[in-house]
Amino acid sequence: MKKIPTLDYLKKLVSGEEVEGFVTYQQYPTAISKTLKMRIVEIAYGEAKVQIDADVVIHGNQQGTVHGGLMCELADAAIGTAHSTIVKEDESFTSLELKINFFRPAWKDRLIAHAVPIQQGRTITVYRCDISRSDGKMVASVVSTVMTLVGERAKGR
Repeated sequence: MKKIPTLDYLKKLVSGEEVEGFVTYQQYPTAISKTLKMRIVEIAYGEAKVQIDADVVIHGNQQGTVHGGLMCELADAAIGTAHSTIVKEDESFTSLELKINFFRPAWKDRLIAHAVPIQQGRTITVYRCDISRSDGKMVASVVSTVMTLVGERAKGR
């Protein structure tokens, strides 16, 4: 197995290239992404787009709309994917906070979360992640703070 940087691995994954024989120091695809059937559709340094085909039959809440928790997970997946392209092999990261604002409901629709850094420092990065429906209308917007862990702090994460 050839170990390559996470960004290179994800670029191969997104473009449909064969990834057999390649590994990265991050775990892709993630277990939660496989469970929820989320897909990375665009990737760049510090930026990611992740989508899910949401359906109230599977992801619904008591009001009959897509559950806000699913949108939080979708945004968190996009933000984590974006940040995984920034960290080095001996680093890891953890979320410090996540705040979401909901604007409109979704029922059965392809949702896409687009995460970009709005402030990046040595250890703290703040991301904005907008979630849109297939009609382009924004469903929710998330701001999240991520801390990069280095050395001993990164071990076991």
